[in-house]
Amino acid sequence: MVNHLTALLAALAVIAQAAAQASGPVVKLNPNQKFQGYDGIGVAEAFQRSLVLHELNTASQKLALDYLFSNTTGAGFTILRNGIGSSPTDPFDHMKSIAPTAPASNSSTVVQAPDAQGLALSSGYLQGREVHICRRMVCRWLHEDKRYSLDVLHMTCVAINEDAGTDTYGGYICGVTNTSCATGDWRQSYANKLVKYIQDYQSNGITIDYLGFLNEPDLSTPYASMQSSGQQAADFLDILYPTLKKAGLKTQITCCDGSGWEQNREVLTGVQQAGREDTIGLVTAHGYSSAPGAPFATTKKTWITEWSTFDNITYDWYVAGNQSEGLTWANHIQQAFSTNNVTGFLYWWGAANATDNESLIFINNTAEVSVTKRLWAHAHFGSRFIRQGATRIGAAVTGDSTLNVTAFSNTDGTYAVQLINNGNSAEDVTLSGVKIAKGVVQLRSFLTNQANNLTETYAKTDGTNIYAVVPARSLLSVIA
Repeated sequence: MVNHLTALLAALAVIAQAAAQASGPVVKLNPNQKFQGYDGIGVAEAFQRSLVLHELNTASQKLALDYLFSNTTGAGFTILRNGIGSSPTDPFDHMKSIAPTAPASNSSTVVQAPDAQGLALSSGYLQGREVHICRRMVCRWLHEDKRYSLDVLHMTCVAINEDAGTDTYGGYICGVTNTSCATGDWRQSYANKLVKYIQDYQSNGITIDYLGFLNEPDLSTPYASMQSSGQQAADFLDILYPTLKKAGLKTQITCCDGSGWEQNREVLTGVQQAGREDTIGLVTAHGYSSAPGAPFATTKKTWITEWSTFDNITYDWYVAGNQSEGLTWANHIQQAFSTNNVTGFLYWWGAANATDNESLIFINNTAEVSVTKRLWAHAHFGSRFIRQGATRIGAAVTGDSTLNVTAFSNTDGTYAVQLINNGNSAEDVTLSGVKIAKGVVQLRSFLTNQANNLTETYAKTDGTNIYAVVPARSLLSVIA
């Protein structure tokens, strides 16, 4: 009798707890409602920031790389955005070209500098240090550097851009619409150089999945830059696409890394109107000049490939809700997947010696590695919980709350649910809609806020629903 009474009281306690939990917001998960796939999250170490990592002592370098790429102790980034150099020399902030000597003509073979062969790990070639990073993790993506973009000018030492003699302050590829260059059409030469970069990575055992030939083409800047309209991008795609195919490369082309979402929409629309959308494999945009908005009208996958802020560095999760705090970026990332329909999200620098918020980790000299809360915001959407090939599924919130939710279904049958509480008080949340294995009474969850960095906690379950408490101004991931 006593045993029966004890069991009855225990069951009533579970029911009472469930009833109490149900008084808060309810999240209905719907695995049958499928949205876009998931490619991953990532960062860049271009613009010589790979050198900063390279010069760390061994223990600190491992620590920094683990913070970025480990799927057990770090953020689980799986995409690395590397740079393509255009400079004839490599003082810090410049990315040296592999072929600074001019070829004889547009169709001539790339004249590669002797010390650049294979992107060797020498002090003279930044890309070699990026190869070193690639060898420490999965190098998935090659793209132009933000500021020192690959420009045919430094391959030919002639005016490949309309404005002769410099790779700064914009300019255009000779041979595209509305250009008139005395030296003629240099599109093939530019395409050949891009192919050579990819082949050099291949010679180091690294496969490059994506190639970007433009970077913020809507801007004319005092640093290395190249402009392009959508039609002009299409004109170059006419050359680059078959050149990649002829070289036997499976690398796909990205388009077009506008400085903001709407700036990229304008270039993409021009490519589409020119009938060249079929030559690109991925749509890419930044978040600076305009924040991510309505999804692009394309069947191609979309990534946000660069975004950061430039105010003084902050390590906080939430103090005043400013643009660089961790909670702000948690919302940016979640909205990118839930509203902007991206399959990949990349911050700007992963680790750097910058004293502003361009990086997620601050590196000081050869030993100091300091992590911002923005890194842990990214970690909730990284490979620790969401695997490449996952699919975003339906997640609807009912009840008065300040809760934002996303959910992903992994190919192994697990689910990762991200719950962001933007309010000033804790939320008792009930999740329903997914199968719970028989006998399971709690599920792993991970909490990030001002006091926690992906701290492991547990959500309770009665076999049907999941019950979790999301503290104020916090992000909780539940793994089911």
